[in-house]
Amino acid sequence: MKEGVLEKLKILAESAKYDVSCSSSGTTRRNRSGTLGNAAGWGICHSFTEDGRCVSLLKIMLTNYCVYDCAYCINRRSNDIRRATFSVSELVELTVEFYRRNYIEGLFLSSGVVRSPDYTMERMVRVAQDLRTVHRFGGYIHLKSIPGASRELVDRAGLYADRLSVNVEIPTEHNLKRLAPEKDHESVFRPMQFIQQGVLASAEERRRFPHAPRFAPAGQSTQMIVGATDETDRQILTLSSDLYRRPGMKRVYYSGFVPVNSYDSRLPSLGQVPLVREHRLYQADWLMRFYGFRADEIADDVHPCLDLEIDPKLAWALRHPEAFPVDVNRADYAMILRVPGIGVKSAALIVSSRRHGRVTASVLKKMGVVMKKAQYFITCGELPLRSVQDLRPEYVRRVLTARTAGRRLPDENQLSLPFPEKS
Repeated sequence: MKEGVLEKLKILAESAKYDVSCSSSGTTRRNRSGTLGNAAGWGICHSFTEDGRCVSLLKIMLTNYCVYDCAYCINRRSNDIRRATFSVSELVELTVEFYRRNYIEGLFLSSGVVRSPDYTMERMVRVAQDLRTVHRFGGYIHLKSIPGASRELVDRAGLYADRLSVNVEIPTEHNLKRLAPEKDHESVFRPMQFIQQGVLASAEERRRFPHAPRFAPAGQSTQMIVGATDETDRQILTLSSDLYRRPGMKRVYYSGFVPVNSYDSRLPSLGQVPLVREHRLYQADWLMRFYGFRADEIADDVHPCLDLEIDPKLAWALRHPEAFPVDVNRADYAMILRVPGIGVKSAALIVSSRRHGRVTASVLKKMGVVMKKAQYFITCGELPLRSVQDLRPEYVRRVLTARTAGRRLPDENQLSLPFPEKS
């Protein structure tokens, strides 16, 4: 590798590490004679460095020059950092060589904005186009679409990339304008709409012509920064819920704010956002996507922020003791899913097993149900009749959080034996 390219690689890989939405999934491209590589149906396996970077994809920026001056971004134009730009041919050659050496399994390409969104987007599309058409590259490609890019370029990008994404960055418009005055939500949501329409049009065309080219077969994703502004978890989850209702939206990523520009007075003076908040948001996101929860059930006006001590599902159950205990031998699938300690797979097993006999506590354990948590919210004829209603939510919470911390609280119904203190 040429020394100049190696230096660019160091600079631009470092600049790209703050983008968390680089996981891949949901696309299949078989290897064919004369092509290079493939994209497996189960997505690309990842490994992560200690600072969270995914290293199985070549996670790189085309350039870290940028005309914008966003307060939260390390690559803002006012920062005095080392800058570099790959040419299209350099980046294409680098990707192909890394792939042949089995260093990577695909490409995640983002960029700062040079000159204009269309100028930058056109160069990114050329990278994907050359990989697909010149080198017949069959690996995974994720392109980060530039906010404000034209429809023509987004349409071209969708023909070569497996996944496209546009970052929302800040959940509310007024806070986005405060930290990034040159951006607005319209420039983000418009390319999102182009991608959505491209996915729908491609699906319709392939129904009539099965060999028609696919458009962004892995759909689109987006990312929000958490903690740089004062949005509550309720506002964040409400926006996520709205985005998931749009066809083609596969993932919303939550990136905890990292204070890379601590000198900017518009940013919070606190250090890095606790990772547990990011973790709780992902758990809540999971509940919306796979457990049938609505955003306003997880966080509402009374509880606008997620409980950081317990997971969102347990928090909802403790706020609604009237919904429990759930009889696992009679309740429907949707209600069983809401029991803390029971996952999607276990809930399906419970429903299917009821056709063959009564589901007991020992059967639930074999299914993988977390009984130390679920026991307070279910009944199956064998468990003690001491549900969350009998014990009170406050007590159940103390017991479960104490066990998590490695401590065990005494049973309130257990008599204590007073021992006189020694003099």
